[in-house]
Amino acid sequence: MVIKTGHALRNYSSAPPDNVTDVHYDQLKKIVETQAAVVIDVREPWELREYGSIPGSINVPLGQVNVALQLDPEEFKDKYGGDLPQHTDNIIFSCLAGVRSLKALNTAVSLGYKDVQHYPGGWQDWAKNEQLN
Repeated sequence: MVIKTGHALRNYSSAPPDNVTDVHYDQLKKIVETQAAVVIDVREPWELREYGSIPGSINVPLGQVNVALQLDPEEFKDKYGGDLPQHTDNIIFSCLAGVRSLKALNTAVSLGYKDVQHYPGGWQDWAKNEQLN
């Protein structure tokens, strides 16, 4: 499948890359505390307003990930309120329960990002472990 963006045509594969690394709650908790990675939450803004978000995460809805990761850094910061991840940064994608975050991971890999992971438990697991539900 080819996705046309405002910047270029990118091939997009729905198959996960072979080296997908899942991040679990205990790992993510440490990463969030030390800011050792960029956490991108791909839920819709209303979901974050209604349910909450992982501290320090940047909200980039799944439908915008492809274009967002190709913006120039200033545009990205203006639109999403955080720094555009570099292709060498560790990025962890999160959503509600791990489905959308895996799609976002695939998109990032197709754009040349190398150190990408996803949190399959998503917000549901985070809230349970943080006792926020």
